[in-house]
Amino acid sequence: MSRKTDPRQLSLLDWELPLVVTGYDPMLVRGNSFGFRLSRAISVTLEECGKPRPEIAEHMSDILGRSVTINMLNAYASGQREDHQISVPRFDALIGATQDRRFVEFLAESRGWTVIDRSYLPMIELAAVAEQKKKLTRMEMGLRRQLGGRL
Repeated sequence: MSRKTDPRQLSLLDWELPLVVTGYDPMLVRGNSFGFRLSRAISVTLEECGKPRPEIAEHMSDILGRSVTINMLNAYASGQREDHQISVPRFDALIGATQDRRFVEFLAESRGWTVIDRSYLPMIELAAVAEQKKKLTRMEMGLRRQLGGRL
């Protein structure tokens, strides 16, 4: 007897862990200087974002309210063009135009930080409270031992 599967039934085997932290493949953004690595990150995003460079330049121009050209994007993506480092407002516009969170992670990871979706904050706060609770319990038990049952 064969059983028909209900298309509404979810399979536990099909579930995948959500991607909490995103980052660039370190092999794709390696270099001797921060500027060169940043250029590589920009280049990787421009190649992988699925949008043509003219569209990205136009979107950045709309965000900034001033012109961003394809030549500018090409210069930012070139590690050899050290005289064309992207400014913070343009970098922010590039993030907005590409929606690539890896840019923000690129900046944070060298500081030992990470970028997460805000929806995970309550879980992180709960874990921090649980850790503090364990620490306080250990301190309490140590103090009780020191007192030797005098309480």
